[in-house]
Amino acid sequence: MKPSLILALCKIASKPNASASTQLITVRRTCRAIAHQLDSIRSERSAMRREAGKLKAFMPFTRQAIADLEQRAQEHREAERSGARNVLAELGRSLMFDREGLADTLGFDRICDLLNVNTVEREQARQEGISSLENLVFIHVLEDSAERRGQDWSDAPLFNACHAAMANFIKECPEHLLPDPFAPGEVFGPKLPPKLRMV
Repeated sequence: MKPSLILALCKIASKPNASASTQLITVRRTCRAIAHQLDSIRSERSAMRREAGKLKAFMPFTRQAIADLEQRAQEHREAERSGARNVLAELGRSLMFDREGLADTLGFDRICDLLNVNTVEREQARQEGISSLENLVFIHVLEDSAERRGQDWSDAPLFNACHAAMANFIKECPEHLLPDPFAPGEVFGPKLPPKLRMV
């Protein structure tokens, strides 16, 4: 991701006469650029780890070289990576709360056009009353559904931003406020006995 691209997108979105469509398009493009940057960093780190893996055949003589390569992979472009993840998470948080009121301004059909939502899933979402950005992008994962028919995982830019925001929330939220998924009756916890009553 080139900083000049992000600055150009920010200038476009912050113009006083920028429409809500322009704002959503620039946010999507910014998220896509950040995801591309994070993928680049991830692939460079993976290449370093593969080099360390090749040296494992010559253990114990290469132990220090392997440790050095793994350390370099861990630290490679870390400041850039953490900054990009923070920006992505902040964009996701803004979308989930819809602070700019884009959903109300644009309306359901225009949002679906901009998010590239499949016509069949669009009608189903309309019938179910799904109209917020959070629901369309993150909960029901309808962004770019016209492109990824039959795929289970979404790699759409706004979904990635919302996913990063949720991951940050889980990391930063105090433990006592988060539900325990391993508690009895919860998703990963033991099943509760059925409640019996006399009829």
